[in-house]
Amino acid sequence: MTKTKEGVDTLRSMIDRCKRGVVFTGAGISTESGIPDFRSPGGIWTKYQPINFQDFIASEEMRRESWRRKFATSAITDTAAPNRGHLAVAKLHHMGKVASVITQNIDGLHQRSGVPDEKVIELHGNATYASCLDCGVRYELDFIQNIFLKDETLPMCDSCGGIIKTATISFGQAMPEAEMQAAKEETLACDLFLSIGSSLVVYPAAGFPEMAKRNGATLVIINRDPTGLDGIADLVLHTEIGETLSSAVDFD
Repeated sequence: MTKTKEGVDTLRSMIDRCKRGVVFTGAGISTESGIPDFRSPGGIWTKYQPINFQDFIASEEMRRESWRRKFATSAITDTAAPNRGHLAVAKLHHMGKVASVITQNIDGLHQRSGVPDEKVIELHGNATYASCLDCGVRYELDFIQNIFLKDETLPMCDSCGGIIKTATISFGQAMPEAEMQAAKEETLACDLFLSIGSSLVVYPAAGFPEMAKRNGATLVIINRDPTGLDGIADLVLHTEIGETLSSAVDFD
């Protein structure tokens, strides 16, 4: 691990030299906004077993349980605000240093920090709205909540009668093809790949840093804990994300 000041200086130099960067983010960037990650103590998976997509489709009770969990935990995500890490990433985009943000997160905080929606590639979907699984019509969560909390009536699509689900990718659900292809294209086009706050254990998403490195890009990993890819990275920082990024881009 590089000493913090030396590491920040090195990161700043790498950003200065890059022509087309990509930021790849995991749960670690959002924990500083008060959103617990899934795996750590106190995370969602320590309280609830994940609901498999096929169970969600097959069982009305599993769908009810899914919505119960969503509205029981929504206060955390609804009040979360972008932190210094998100804002620094947004600044890098507006400086022309970062072409796109590939994220495993479902909280929408990159968009709220100022990164245009079309520049955020959400590999695991978005929990801030819902959509019909059949026709794709978007539904706002306030609308769903008003229906469900009265008597736990399951929401159904007004357009086609299909099942409505939060716009996230669940266990057992296929990864979104368009987003995966877009992430691949952005990864292969970059000369600097910043992996931020990801444990790099969830594949296929975690394959993008490896892909970037093999394609000749500089690979930077910023994460609280070691990852399995630390050994191939050009720079590894086990530091606080917000402080590190805001210092590297002179933003605070």
